Amino acid sequence: MNSNQNQTNYPALYTLITVFFFWGFIAAGNSIFIPFCKSYFELDQFQSQLIDFAFYTAYYIGALLLFAMGNSTGKDIVGTWGYKKSIVYGLLFSALGAGAMIIAVEASIYAGMLVGLFIVALGFSLQQTAANPFAILLGNPKTGADRVNLGGGINSLGTTIGPILVAFALFGSAKAVSEEQIQSLPLDKVVILYLGVGLLFIASAALFYFSKKVPAGLANEPMEKANKALRTLVIMTVLLAACFVPIFKTYQLDTASFSASEMSDLEHYRMLWLSGALVVVLGGILYSYLSAKKNVNGWGAMQYPQLVLGMLAIFVYVGVEVAIGSNLGELLKLKEFGSMQSSDIAPYVSMYWGSLMIGRWAGAISVFHLEGIKKTLALIIIPLLAFGVILGVNIISGKDMQPLYFYVICILVQIAAFFLSKDKPARTLMIFGSFGMLAMLIGLFSSGTMAIYAFLAGGLACSIMWPAIFSLSIIGLGKYTSQGSAFLIMMILGGGIIPPIQGKLSDIIGIHQSYIVAVVCFAYLTLFAILVKGILKKQNIDVDTIEAEGSH
Repeated sequence: MNSNQNQTNYPALYTLITVFFFWGFIAAGNSIFIPFCKSYFELDQFQSQLIDFAFYTAYYIGALLLFAMGNSTGKDIVGTWGYKKSIVYGLLFSALGAGAMIIAVEASIYAGMLVGLFIVALGFSLQQTAANPFAILLGNPKTGADRVNLGGGINSLGTTIGPILVAFALFGSAKAVSEEQIQSLPLDKVVILYLGVGLLFIASAALFYFSKKVPAGLANEPMEKANKALRTLVIMTVLLAACFVPIFKTYQLDTASFSASEMSDLEHYRMLWLSGALVVVLGGILYSYLSAKKNVNGWGAMQYPQLVLGMLAIFVYVGVEVAIGSNLGELLKLKEFGSMQSSDIAPYVSMYWGSLMIGRWAGAISVFHLEGIKKTLALIIIPLLAFGVILGVNIISGKDMQPLYFYVICILVQIAAFFLSKDKPARTLMIFGSFGMLAMLIGLFSSGTMAIYAFLAGGLACSIMWPAIFSLSIIGLGKYTSQGSAFLIMMILGGGIIPPIQGKLSDIIGIHQSYIVAVVCFAYLTLFAILVKGILKKQNIDVDTIEAEGSH
């Protein structure tokens, strides 16, 4: 660590924020891969959503393994290795995943691509566990949130650019490619894309490893043991696997001779098992809390209601954020949404993920401690500037952005929500949760441009939720704060469960109607904001003094 704790180590910080860009670039790029793979490999909507299942389940598995190792040794594994080495290991693991992706793409094996993405995300899980505390270490702890927010802004830039570059790799410069033509497209550019990404992972790892400016970032803090919590999480993982295996087995059946009623029964059977997976997660977390309430020994951070409800909130938040974007490509193929081809959707996906950048850039204004008219102007100008950046990068790449010009109306609504929120996490989450729920309902009960704007506005609603949920969940945990953070990171699992559930629901009731899932998710996030305020009040914690922290 740098000798002068009050002086930010900028060379190390700039090196570090490159990994924030990777997370956003790959995650948002998946939203283009999903409709492409659906056409290329002739998949149903559930099967296409397995891209999210593989990617976000890896985050959960990675965080669970780190927690298990720390629980057995009594030490924070990432801190013991050092944040620097942990990020290097994570980058090399992600490079290995990029290599697996290249092999799978060359062989045109969808399952192999899922394995490749799983390995990439497993590396991301280790990187993310190390990167946030490392950013805080690289200077004055009081300004640590500023550095984390800078990383979040770079992450959001990655989510905006990712869909554009992935679309170019898949479809080239062609204006439109029909779904039939997709099946005959050469995948050599995807190989080049992942070759480039893999080399960037290796180059970043080398930059970290050999840079003398980047400190080791050792943190030998003891890890509070929670054997009962670990056992419950392991049982949950086994039960989740048990729920998905029967679904995967049904895809080995020859359904060509199935009647309409037999196919309907099969789809409902699959949906039943998927619902079971959701019950396993919800039931496992609630069981942990109720058991901890009777006897806190062995449960660690799960004895706190704000954390347990927060784990469900992170699960739901990541789930809805990913599900809206990942199902968007299929929605835009509907006649009432413009009958778009997979090659036409990149600007919309870019705008959806860019909407998260708009909110995060606006949310970062508070770290500059602006007052009065300066703050008012910044809250108006920054979101509009971010909107201009999204339009600009798409126009430069040759996309027609005219249909999205009036989306600025949604951004003005978001700006009003920021003024109403007053930088208070519980109030912010309540307002933006309600905004998201209302947007999804408008999208459900309308079509065309209005519905498209409404669903895209889900990104605006999600944009500032991570730090608000994170802060409200870990406040008051004391010595269990680090462990509570690890449990919250595990709940990124929601991005692997909720999109496939919406995908299968779409196969049964239609893609447009399946967005009822997003309504339910935003309803819970609004409810969490109300409940957690009451819980913290009982613990004599003033929620209005909590500062939002964490980056996703």
